[in-house]
Amino acid sequence: MRAHIPSYDLRVPKQLSEALALLSREPGVWRPFAGGTDLMVLLEAGKLDHKRFFSLSKIGDLRGVHAADDSVILGALTTYSEIQKHPVLRTEFPLLCAAARETGSVATQNRGTIGGNIINASPAADSPPALLVYDAEIELVSERRVRWVPYHGFHTGYKKMQIAPDELLRAVRMPRRSKPWRQYYRKVGTRKAQAISKVCFASAALIENGAIRDVRIALGSVAPIVLRAVKTEDALRRAAITPATITSARETLAREIAPIDDIRSTARYRLRVAQNLLEEFLSQLKK
Repeated sequence: MRAHIPSYDLRVPKQLSEALALLSREPGVWRPFAGGTDLMVLLEAGKLDHKRFFSLSKIGDLRGVHAADDSVILGALTTYSEIQKHPVLRTEFPLLCAAARETGSVATQNRGTIGGNIINASPAADSPPALLVYDAEIELVSERRVRWVPYHGFHTGYKKMQIAPDELLRAVRMPRRSKPWRQYYRKVGTRKAQAISKVCFASAALIENGAIRDVRIALGSVAPIVLRAVKTEDALRRAAITPATITSARETLAREIAPIDDIRSTARYRLRVAQNLLEEFLSQLKK
């Protein structure tokens, strides 16, 4: 059953201050949206229960990619297509570009945004694992305050986040690394394109003298939130890449993730795929 459009209230503020004023005056009443790619699916299916929304599309302060000496900042309205085209992102943050290529159709990539992907808070989202690997921070703004928080830890449960009702996500910041990290990204779905992931795996490692000096591993679709595999990372730091190291890492990862059975896949399949992707990543580090 389709939604009854006249029952919805939509506003389109042109300034960030207007949007923040709406959230401040009536927290929880007005909900922001960016590209609207997920929202429109619910609307078309008649499952969009909330009735009062405002679009962020006209707010220029939320747009643009800015590269500084020590970091890159992406406005919340940066689209997947814009991510793929930016030269610094393509060179230094290839995992994020790979995630952008894997997100839906070209039409979705032209409209979907990095901020919307974060706030939609799906554990199957494609870009959040890459953001976790890159130690991203997010900027939250309201009429009360401006604060930067680590993206790791922002999601606290399924569709739950550390964001107040009057706050808006304005930007994402990723530090630029001075040393070359080896990077790896894989999305496993039912088909090669336009599929929701069964397992999404992003990782990077700094190799020195044949051992793993530092490492980041993040996964989607294996827990109620996009997950940073901290225990697996700890098990790998300072380790040489041997068959025993890989076996131990596989076992640690199995204890760290919590996949489920659902309409797209089984917990057993997700666990095995996650372990196999970890092994593939580590095996490539030896080359």
